[in-house]
Amino acid sequence: MIGKTIEELTPGDSADFTKTVSESDIYLYAGITGDFNPAHIDQEYASKTFFKARIAHGMLSAGFISAVIAMKLPGPGTIYREQHLTFLAPVYINDTIKAVVEVMDIDPEKKTVTLATRCFNQDNTLVLDGTAIVSPPRRKASPHVPKGG
Repeated sequence: MIGKTIEELTPGDSADFTKTVSESDIYLYAGITGDFNPAHIDQEYASKTFFKARIAHGMLSAGFISAVIAMKLPGPGTIYREQHLTFLAPVYINDTIKAVVEVMDIDPEKKTVTLATRCFNQDNTLVLDGTAIVSPPRRKASPHVPKGG
């Protein structure tokens, strides 16, 4: 399976991925990354913060954007080159996050695509806004098989 090549993409193309963030997701992310900030894993501590409850790691939501890029748009074979993120609102346990990726610009010379990358919660609040630059997959030429042997 291979994603869309640069020739198959058009500004305005979009794709998304939706996931409800569980307590387990937060603990697994902490274990994988080593980020055990008490704002994420300690309810007593988190209850005294500005957010009043535990929040998901910001990069967990950013990972949902990576899922869209890797699996849907442009899709398998895409190389992530650059990502800029602005975290706008917290993501809490049991929030349903929709990551949306949209083609903004295509640079055929550099063979790169600029994508708008956004995450929304179940209330349609923008929780993460950003842009990414990726290199879409390139199709390999089919091997030439001579006819008639």
